[in-house]
Amino acid sequence: MHDLAKRISLTIQTPDDWHLHFRDGELLKETVPATARCFKRAIAMPNLVPPVTTTEMALNYKQRIQNAAPEGSGFDALVTLYLTNETTPAEIEKAKAAGIVASKLYPAGATTNSDAAVKGIRDLYPVFEKMQDVGMLLLIHGEVTENHIDIFDREKAFIDAYLRDIVRDFPSLKVVFEHITTKDAADFVESASVNVAATITPQHLLLNRNDLLVGGVRPHNYCLPILKRNIHQQALQQVVAKGSKKFFLGTDSAPHEKHKKESACGCAGCYSAWSAIELYAQIFEQLDALDKLEGFASHYGPDFYGLPRNDGTITLVKETWKVPELISLADNGTVSKQDDIVPFYAGQMLNWQLSSVN
Repeated sequence: MHDLAKRISLTIQTPDDWHLHFRDGELLKETVPATARCFKRAIAMPNLVPPVTTTEMALNYKQRIQNAAPEGSGFDALVTLYLTNETTPAEIEKAKAAGIVASKLYPAGATTNSDAAVKGIRDLYPVFEKMQDVGMLLLIHGEVTENHIDIFDREKAFIDAYLRDIVRDFPSLKVVFEHITTKDAADFVESASVNVAATITPQHLLLNRNDLLVGGVRPHNYCLPILKRNIHQQALQQVVAKGSKKFFLGTDSAPHEKHKKESACGCAGCYSAWSAIELYAQIFEQLDALDKLEGFASHYGPDFYGLPRNDGTITLVKETWKVPELISLADNGTVSKQDDIVPFYAGQMLNWQLSSVN
């Protein structure tokens, strides 16, 4: 940190977002610039309607994202394949040859638009073997979906039922345990081999289930995996505060229209893109770990993916500002006024603000 025009500032190497949802169509005009304002690359989730299940679909989706990126931003969308029980090893090989770096495993019904996903994880072992052979990463939404398993226990149950076996049976396969939420997940990743890592979202660092349930249900804090009790939040805070290279930035930014979040739909997702790096700076400062933010945001992700770290820097300044109450999509001509979005942390104050991108 140093003095910049008499303001405290923090300059870090340009970061990436290793897990988010851009959605598709007109909404890309909102979501892509929001991410490209400070992130150079982003892993785009494939749970569209229909899901991105083939190489051709992934490459077409990448082009749609790139078309929405601000001119001259240099932003690069890293698209992924959506694994189903019909995915073949041949498709994995084709995708890898086309530059697709990862495939995503959703247990069926685990989150938004996941109904077409995997119903028999062990049936995918030939696909995992091909991914291991060609060097494609496996990204996992790690929750079981059986109705008898409590929603707060589903991440741990997935570790015990499936993840331990996957990591044991495919020791050279690089696995990212996405948006982890529990001490169980943090402990598993820390004790696993160097080929296992995890992403952590701002909401799971900043909030716990009290922020979802106390004083009435707060739908804009509802996400999947669901917020857990404070002992799990603290465990995630501890691993990022000590600078473990196995954990890196993945916002899971996921827009839903206000009227859908505030309805019986129960749409899961927090749209954090417009304040993502500031949200992380907020929690790292609270943890007295601002010196660890650059590794978490800019180094450990590309290192694990086997990609070069970004050129350039971004600078944050210590300046209090208020997250908007509402993002009007009609303002940029994307969709109608009724589809406005309440961003994550809406109406709350943040202590850091993006100042420049170089």
